[in-house]
Amino acid sequence: MPRHAFQLSRPKVQTTGVIFASPHSGRDYPMWFLKKSVLDEKAIRSSEDAFVDRLFERAPQFGAPLLTAGAPRAFVDLNRAADELDPALIEGLKRGPHNPRVASGLGVVPRVVSNGRAIYRGKITRDEANSRIANYWRPYHDTLAGLISDARAEFGQAVVIDCHSMPHEAIETARGRGSARADVVLGDRFGGSASGEVVDRVEAAFAAAGLKVVRNAPFAGAFIAQHYGRPARNAHVVQVEIDRALYMDETAILPSREFASFRRLMTDVIAEIVEIGRSNTALAAE
Repeated sequence: MPRHAFQLSRPKVQTTGVIFASPHSGRDYPMWFLKKSVLDEKAIRSSEDAFVDRLFERAPQFGAPLLTAGAPRAFVDLNRAADELDPALIEGLKRGPHNPRVASGLGVVPRVVSNGRAIYRGKITRDEANSRIANYWRPYHDTLAGLISDARAEFGQAVVIDCHSMPHEAIETARGRGSARADVVLGDRFGGSASGEVVDRVEAAFAAAGLKVVRNAPFAGAFIAQHYGRPARNAHVVQVEIDRALYMDETAILPSREFASFRRLMTDVIAEIVEIGRSNTALAAE
């Protein structure tokens, strides 16, 4: 099994209500899992948000915790609900109400990776699916929920930056005729998971670094944004999707020559975003 459900990097002193989290950057692929798959070691990584955890790894230096996945997305998807189970993959399941994510093979235990490529030769047992949820999904979400609760108690609000990457092809396909290419897509479920003020400030941080930002198209936010985003209760979630072509070779799944400079740029973005979780504390104190 993957060795760790997650890694939590805490600052020496937390000084902001902002929390950075990367649910799809896990890259611990057990050998038995690879042998069970029909995919090779490179193809099975195509759904992974490779190196996103490294882009945000300096967050603790600015007083914010960073939560990253250990298990890979192809093994268990932490950005799905625990009950999004796929009867086409898991033995003994009855079909429930239509769920487009599950129907496409992208449930909590995925049946496919990007471009609809099947992971397995056949089905897996219900016990195996339950084990992945119990040992990887729940610990990650218990930790994230605890971080949100602690931030609200200490700083008056929690702002989760849900960190992801998007294939360059996906953003090119979604791009309208004559429109500018987006470097970053922010998802707030059309205002449902974060206040407008918070999203404006996140967008401003990326724009100040020279990145082109759009909102909610083609990615508006998935389970984490939907489940934890409660702006009326001072819990905000902004999903961030970054074009992989900016920092990696998507074919080789390796950092590109631009990786180091882009990570430095992201450090400036992090420094701006953490301020969102400080300003409201000061206002509350006044």
